[in-house]
Amino acid sequence: MKLFRVLIPALMPLLIGSTAAGQLPDKFENLQFLPKTISPDSLTQIMRGFSFALGVRCQYCHSGGDGVSFEGVNFPADDKPAKRKARYMLTMVDRINGELLAGIEHKADPAVKVHCATCHRGSALPKSIEQVLAETIRKDGAPAAVARYKQLRESTMVQGKYDFGEWSINELARKLVASGDTTSAIAMFEMNAGYYPQSVSIDLMLAHLYRAKGDVLKAIARVESVLQRQPNNPEARRLLEQLRR
Repeated sequence: MKLFRVLIPALMPLLIGSTAAGQLPDKFENLQFLPKTISPDSLTQIMRGFSFALGVRCQYCHSGGDGVSFEGVNFPADDKPAKRKARYMLTMVDRINGELLAGIEHKADPAVKVHCATCHRGSALPKSIEQVLAETIRKDGAPAAVARYKQLRESTMVQGKYDFGEWSINELARKLVASGDTTSAIAMFEMNAGYYPQSVSIDLMLAHLYRAKGDVLKAIARVESVLQRQPNNPEARRLLEQLRR
């Protein structure tokens, strides 16, 4: 019920357009988290909120139907794992808002609440861009990860699904270095440099990586790029002296 009171005002702006073809049942069965006396309108509002937050249709959790209307949807069935996970997520969010966040001292006023969209942001599986690219590198290599990043940046940036800031990729590259995959790290830094050409951090990290690989000319080029923008950068000056020796 605590979650119910939080979700209703948050999801009201999502109520746009008409109800999908077909009808919801007059009586709801197998409600285990939401109140059994909930009205059809209120339940529809909550379900739409889930749909928008995860970027999915009703059949992501419910079995049956054509994926467009309510016709043939078996709402009471629990055969899909996603529905069982959803109940667990509802319980988790309720505890976060009702117990964990409530215990924080000096809270914001009004208090910050967690919703489905807080993590999911339109994705059924709320993975970070770092995780998506790391998985792509392990499966298909760095070139595939570069292509994936460009595709996601073009298709999802306006939706805010991922953090396309400089440091998301920088941190991925740092972890690749720590794991011994210097080649993939360089590919990620080089890609990131194309989007953040003024970044001194990217140039310096690439200079160190190229130096470690024995490519002195590329390392010097990166350091000189830094010094053109920051002539007195102490790390760049020291590194350039070492490279020239």
